[in-house]
Amino acid sequence: MPGIVSVKTPPEAQPLRISVPDESNGRVGASSERSEPVNPKSNSPAPRRPPSPSPSTSRAKPSPDRSSGKKKSPPEKIVIDESSLDNPDLGPFLLKLARDTIASGEGPNKALDYALRAAKSFEKCAIDGEPSLDLAMSLHVVAAIYCSLGRFEEAIPVLERAIKVPEVSKGADHALAAFSGYMQLGDTHSMLGQLDRSIECYKDGLKIQMEALGDTDPRVAETCRYLAEAHVQAMQFDEAENLCKKTLEIHRVHSPPASLEEAADRRLMALICEAKGDYESALEHLVLASMAMIANGQENEVAAIDVSIGNIYLSLSRFDEAIFSYQKALTVFKSSKGDNHPSVASVFVRLADLYYKTGKLRESRSYCENALRIYAKPVPGTTAEEIACGLTEISAIYELFNEPEEALKLLLKAMKLLEDKPGQQSTIAGIEARMGVMFYMVGRYEEAHSSFENAVAKLRAGGERKSAFFGVVLNQMGLSSVQLFKIDEAAELFEEARQILEQECGPCHQDTLGVYSNLAATYDALGRVDDAIEILEYVLKLREEKLGTANPDFDDEKKRLAELLKEAGKSRNKNAKSLENLIDPNSKRTKKEPSRKWSAFGFRS
Repeated sequence: MPGIVSVKTPPEAQPLRISVPDESNGRVGASSERSEPVNPKSNSPAPRRPPSPSPSTSRAKPSPDRSSGKKKSPPEKIVIDESSLDNPDLGPFLLKLARDTIASGEGPNKALDYALRAAKSFEKCAIDGEPSLDLAMSLHVVAAIYCSLGRFEEAIPVLERAIKVPEVSKGADHALAAFSGYMQLGDTHSMLGQLDRSIECYKDGLKIQMEALGDTDPRVAETCRYLAEAHVQAMQFDEAENLCKKTLEIHRVHSPPASLEEAADRRLMALICEAKGDYESALEHLVLASMAMIANGQENEVAAIDVSIGNIYLSLSRFDEAIFSYQKALTVFKSSKGDNHPSVASVFVRLADLYYKTGKLRESRSYCENALRIYAKPVPGTTAEEIACGLTEISAIYELFNEPEEALKLLLKAMKLLEDKPGQQSTIAGIEARMGVMFYMVGRYEEAHSSFENAVAKLRAGGERKSAFFGVVLNQMGLSSVQLFKIDEAAELFEEARQILEQECGPCHQDTLGVYSNLAATYDALGRVDDAIEILEYVLKLREEKLGTANPDFDDEKKRLAELLKEAGKSRNKNAKSLENLIDPNSKRTKKEPSRKWSAFGFRS
């Protein structure tokens, strides 16, 4: 596909490499080869975040011109009169100059100049006022060069213009140009952390591709998987699951049994099932994927799947089986990649987590230290994202060790590694939210509030303002506002968090109930006693009708409501029949088991 830049391609990875394929060779499709989703684990107090989508090779990286192994000499400097741009031969010539300039390593700025003038020439030479597909191709190249320079905002309007050029009804070439434009635009939005816009562009591209090729073409399956991975990144797991099922169905028809394509689909499906808590289904998909990889002789991929299988066993508390899976993977990684490869470190982190959960703290700490030594001196080829992911996971274990200062140091290192990387805004927001929680735990409320504020700003900009994770972060930021006596701000944050969590999780979810209690306490602190009473009556009614009254929080909320009613000189408006009679009426919470203590305002994290 012309001029596509991957969401996973850091701009400093290599000098810009873009090829402009012959339009005659273009197809409205995607390559069958894919990079596989990794399944990182986290014990963060914040919700676990899934990995970023792994792009298909069709739009993953611009391909260099490999026609010659020798370095090309830079093209001669050519002065072109702007008035000659209406020459129909000039546009293709300038586009070739742009390509040759990039291939020679002379620099992207000169290539950008050539590509921009090529676009102008194609526009001037349009027949009967209808721009040609060459214009769309040149605009794709211009946008790709902007992205390579880190100028993603400038690439957006160029691509928005490019997708208006082709008319899909005019045939496959136009469909290809439109599909390419939408996918490239989606990738660019993703680089800016705008996941909602990115997903919408991918959907438009998929719709065009399905109209051109039909619903069951293998190339449609690849785009479905790409879109599913984007939904996973946005934590929209139901949409991701539906797309992944469609991908599996297409590959069952068009691919041989135990194919690499099916293995990739099943690994993604396992990731989705795990995120939804369906561990048995996730394990089934991983076992089938492993069998397919074994049949295709993919030893390292089998080891990576063994790590994922170990993660599932760990979630199911099947510790012996988890250790066996991790050790199998560790043996393969050490023999094939060396003792200091980040893959080895990632298995050390998993073992550290496992041994902590089984009470073997010395072994857990030892594995953490071994992993940190590898990350401190990474082997060539290790990406900043790999190191940051490892440091984040180790920080979660140090947090369990009750060493928040050490955990904070690791999170800060991880954030610094990612702060200049495009497309990492959501990941950085998750790290900042984690840091905010730990700052709050150690009483550093100003720093906690600042961390939450930065995380919220990034999540808003990235289109995640409707996710449950965003609602949880708003609640945490509200708590830090309370500690800083910013009660009005806290009320606004709790109100927004309530709206989001009611929509995403429902009123009976523990996170939503916690926000209700915090909002009631805030209203009480602001003197809005009637509003506080109304919320607490609603919460108690929910517990009595749907959740039961055995939860320790019920007694706390009931006592709090009684105090507010007494202050207001009212009695409880109790329409719902209490369910206390369904539990032993004489059975109170054990005196030795203290309730979760509220702070001075009655807030709950």
